Amino acid sequence: MSVPGLLVAAPRSSSGKTTVTLALLRALRRRGIAVRGAKCGPDYIDPAFHEAATGFPSFNLDSFAMAEPMLDAVAGLAGTDAALVVAEGSMGLFDGIVAGAGRTGANADIAARYGWPVLLVLDVSGAAQSAAAVALGCMHYDPRIRIAGVVLNKVASPRHRRLVEAGLAKIGLPVFGALMRDAGLTLPERHLGLVQARETNDLDVRLDRLADLAEAGLDLDAILAAAAGVTPSPRAGALPNPPGQRIAVASDAAFSFLYPHMAAGWRAQGAELVPFSPLADEAPPAGCDAAWLPGGYPELHAGYLAAATTFLAGLRAFAMDRPVHGECGGYMVLGESLEDAEGVTHPMANLLPVATSYRVRKLHLGYRVATLVADGPLGRAGTRLVGHEFHYASERTPAPDADGALASVTDAENVPLGLAGHRLGRVTGSFFHLIG
Repeated sequence: MSVPGLLVAAPRSSSGKTTVTLALLRALRRRGIAVRGAKCGPDYIDPAFHEAATGFPSFNLDSFAMAEPMLDAVAGLAGTDAALVVAEGSMGLFDGIVAGAGRTGANADIAARYGWPVLLVLDVSGAAQSAAAVALGCMHYDPRIRIAGVVLNKVASPRHRRLVEAGLAKIGLPVFGALMRDAGLTLPERHLGLVQARETNDLDVRLDRLADLAEAGLDLDAILAAAAGVTPSPRAGALPNPPGQRIAVASDAAFSFLYPHMAAGWRAQGAELVPFSPLADEAPPAGCDAAWLPGGYPELHAGYLAAATTFLAGLRAFAMDRPVHGECGGYMVLGESLEDAEGVTHPMANLLPVATSYRVRKLHLGYRVATLVADGPLGRAGTRLVGHEFHYASERTPAPDADGALASVTDAENVPLGLAGHRLGRVTGSFFHLIG
């Protein structure tokens, strides 16, 4: 059965896409609708909020990082047992990289591929009728997509709303509702975006309040009627391969950035994921044949991790005869030391020759196309992988040479970035998060 969808997008970042998406997801779930979330582009935090709002995993859809078979397979996962998929965009509707048609990583690629109409969120603070000109540009910029209607965000007053709606009436674009300006709607943030769902106090209360606002301010019936398009059937064979058949996965507030499609792909191929908590001083469980340390926020817990002797000793013992891989935060913990924002240096697992620091923040952001230098848990030498890097840490140790690097890396436009990551014995790691 084909599942329709909607894409919640905006002309630019910080327009209120997450607020509107969460409000819709929670309100539709209240109605008993089998709604599922999805996120366009690389993002760990928003999908966790989607899952909290719906009770089901939310999957990332990335037209650049995922080959078409994988993209369709992940879209199929998003639509499993669903009556509707609500996908949240990232950045602006058309923002992406310079690449081939349909492969830019922009939200619009996803809407076009699956025929999902766009629900355009307009932050109208500081504008009135001029907001319609922005919406008109979005309507005509890309003929592949259709703007179904708009939701107005940060409306100052009833008069302000009337002025905005007058402009939108001139271009014939429906208004599906409005949210008034309210600082209380803002979710707490930190340096990589929102504070994680699992760390947000009173999350259910916040989500229910958003649902109340959606029921009061949005035309949910019109939004439901606007949904259209298709969602492919799931295809497990196009999903990522597991690094082992019983995988110890670090999972707690310091290690939470594991893409749902990765876990789903591993399980679909018969692998078992066995969680353990480094923050609770747990070692990788016995009987596992690989260990995976995802990214997260180890820099906020560096003291606890340095004192987690059972975890560190168990990880070192595990690495003696089984593969261990770390992504971003996990990579830092596999290294020699981690310097926190206050300048305190904490010893880490010392399994890779890398020391990292958060004392001087520097943004590293973008897609990474990696070619593996040697055989390892991610694949054989020469395997091409696509991922994403988003962190503020810096390496304080020399760059790896060919004998110790994980991969040769370029950016999304094929600009060489040199060797990246490290490998030593059975241990590998890098700052980039694997997507496809």
